[in-house]
Amino acid sequence: MPDEKNIAKIISVATAVPKYKISQDDVGKMAARVFGASMGDFSRLAPVYGNAAIETRYSCVPLEWYEKPCPFSERNRLYQENAVNLLVEAGQKALARANLTFDDIDGLVIVSSSGIATPSLDALLMEKLHLKRNMERLPIFGLGCGGGVLGLARTAQLARGAPDKRYLYMVVELCGLDFIFSDRTKSNIIATALFADGAAAAVISCNGVGPAIVGWSEHTWPNSLDVMGWDVTDDGLRVIFSQDIPTIVRNDLRGVVDKFLASQKLEIKNIVEFLCHPGGAKVVDAIEAALDLPAGSLLHARDVLRDYGNMSAATVMFVLEAALHAPRTGNYLLTAFGPGFTAGLVLLQVP
Repeated sequence: MPDEKNIAKIISVATAVPKYKISQDDVGKMAARVFGASMGDFSRLAPVYGNAAIETRYSCVPLEWYEKPCPFSERNRLYQENAVNLLVEAGQKALARANLTFDDIDGLVIVSSSGIATPSLDALLMEKLHLKRNMERLPIFGLGCGGGVLGLARTAQLARGAPDKRYLYMVVELCGLDFIFSDRTKSNIIATALFADGAAAAVISCNGVGPAIVGWSEHTWPNSLDVMGWDVTDDGLRVIFSQDIPTIVRNDLRGVVDKFLASQKLEIKNIVEFLCHPGGAKVVDAIEAALDLPAGSLLHARDVLRDYGNMSAATVMFVLEAALHAPRTGNYLLTAFGPGFTAGLVLLQVP
């Protein structure tokens, strides 16, 4: 463990969602209208909407937007506009909870993989809010769902190297805007059953009080580049999902977790809360099986999945916020999976 003065802490956490709340029932009906007439086997895939363990989700566009084609250029414009607005909301909430303002922040770390922005989202945020000109900026793209955990680790690493500074860690994903109307693949069907929009922010610093980020690690499986990611097409970012994801998690996660905890002189039994990115109901089931947890025990992950869907990298921060509403003292383990295929791990100590 690093010197006490160089331990990064989560001073505050906050989340934000766009204004359109949609029910899973309505999404299923919409999908039937969009896919039913043009896909002979849609009826075979349709149960995925009912089996996703999702009741509601949030979207930056109304549900009817998904029922007609939209060029990638327009979808990316919507991404930039809505991403910045959600980052402002989440950031302001996190800062208010820490009794700080944007003027107290020395650096921005922003994770997002669901759209393209150059200048990056942090630069757009600086202009919108007129932030100080010497702000450190680190945009992170391409980590997918794993970005929520891996980005938190990168921010903690920055904070350790500059213990007198405060960093604002931010995540935003607008997965709904990556829906391709003309895509009739199984992966696109599953994506419409799972993905949603949301953002989160956290103040990270060695100078303050809160859960300590005491360790992190990651593991990338060999020959796994085709497990998860984007296929960049003329129509936009086409989702790649492998049906092997739950099997990989079920078979291999335990060894990865045990190795990391051993490096921290801990074991599974020393973890009081497992905070997992709920990529889907089957993935949550696989995590519980891999870690020998009772079925249904990952309550925060399941609650977030039910109420918000899969917001890619942002989702695990919703899980963390929920857990910290009534925190238990002890060790917390955050996990998420992303393209690579990579598992991200972060160890927290909650006082």
